[in-house]
Amino acid sequence: MRVIVVAVVAIAILAAAGWLLWPRAESSAGDDPRRVALGESVYRQHCASCHGANLDGQPSWMSRKPDGRLPAPPHDETGHTWHHADAQLFEITKHGMKPPLAPEGYQSDMPAFEAQLSDEQIRAVLAYIKSRWPADIRERQRRNDAAYRQSRER
Repeated sequence: MRVIVVAVVAIAILAAAGWLLWPRAESSAGDDPRRVALGESVYRQHCASCHGANLDGQPSWMSRKPDGRLPAPPHDETGHTWHHADAQLFEITKHGMKPPLAPEGYQSDMPAFEAQLSDEQIRAVLAYIKSRWPADIRERQRRNDAAYRQSRER
C-alpha cells in the first residue's frame, strides 16, 4: 500500500511540474502551432508590407535612404533580429524604435503597435518569426536572450 501512495504522489508531483512548466517552455520556444499561426496572420496584416512576406526586409536595408532613415531590415536569419533579446524585440514592436532601445534622436519608420496589437499578438508575431529561423540561429538567439535576462537581474 505504501508503494502505491508513493507512486501516486510522485505522479502527481511530476504532472503538476509538467503543467506549470509547459506554458513557459512553449512560449519561449515559439513552437506552439496556434501561437505561430496567429503570429503569421498578424505578421502578414501588419508587418509584411515593410519587412517582406518572406521576412526578407527591404532592399539595401543597411544603407540609409535619402531621408537618413534605414529601410526595414529582414527578420529572417540574414538580418539582425535574432541578435536581440525577446524583451527588446517586444518593446521595439510595442513602442517603436526609441530610447533606451535606440539612441536619443534616432529616426525610424518603425511605428509603435501598442494601439493596434495586444501583447499576445506581439508575442505571437515574434513566435512566428522565430519559427522561420534555422535551428542554429534559434539557439544563438536563445543564448542572447538568456544573457540579456541575466544581465538585467544584476
